[in-house]
Amino acid sequence: MNREILVNVRQLVRTYREGNSERAVLNRLDLQVERGECVALLGRSGCGKSTLLNLLAGIDLPDAGEIVIGQHPLHALSERDRTLFRRRHIGFVYQFFNLIPTLTVAENIGLPLALNGSLQQDIDRRVNHLLNEIGLLGREGDFPDRLSGGEQQRVAVARSLIHQPALILADEPTGNLDAETGAHVLKLLAALSRTHSGSLLIVTHSLAVADSADRVLTLKDGRLSQAREQVAW
Repeated sequence: MNREILVNVRQLVRTYREGNSERAVLNRLDLQVERGECVALLGRSGCGKSTLLNLLAGIDLPDAGEIVIGQHPLHALSERDRTLFRRRHIGFVYQFFNLIPTLTVAENIGLPLALNGSLQQDIDRRVNHLLNEIGLLGREGDFPDRLSGGEQQRVAVARSLIHQPALILADEPTGNLDAETGAHVLKLLAALSRTHSGSLLIVTHSLAVADSADRVLTLKDGRLSQAREQVAW
């Protein structure tokens, strides 16, 4: 059975200037991610993992190559169109949660929908649904500083999924949590992204995190290689 390719990256190049020379962090990199697939990305610090995520999100542009997500050629879009694409089709989960401290739990989760102009009644309905799924129903009025680290990351997971993005990008999502809490958050992220039909790309240093993925890739010398096949979730 043919599987739909959601992410199609071809011959991607990204260089940075170091003194009088240039270093190719990504060197003619190719990547394909199927719709609904979870891919873990391993690699040493500084090898370009976060650079790749920023390019996939349309935050930065490559020096050469193509990035197509669905039918959208990110490499050819204007900055404004990339921003609109990101708001509608990309979800983020970061290591340090990145919750807005002056917004409540409900407001943090609902922020992507608010930025996309959704009606407040629709935002409230979807926020309550996700609060129930992450086990924080009743905490919607709390501010982030009232939550534990694991609870904050669960809120971040809900925020990344509320607009039902095609692609969820997670940058070391368990790196700031203890092993038990991290495993719980990771299981939640994987289950919810699959439930909402999103593809998931996880950047991690953790082999335990990688073990939850369908596929594990290693970034080295600017290119990706497959570490091993995983059993699907």
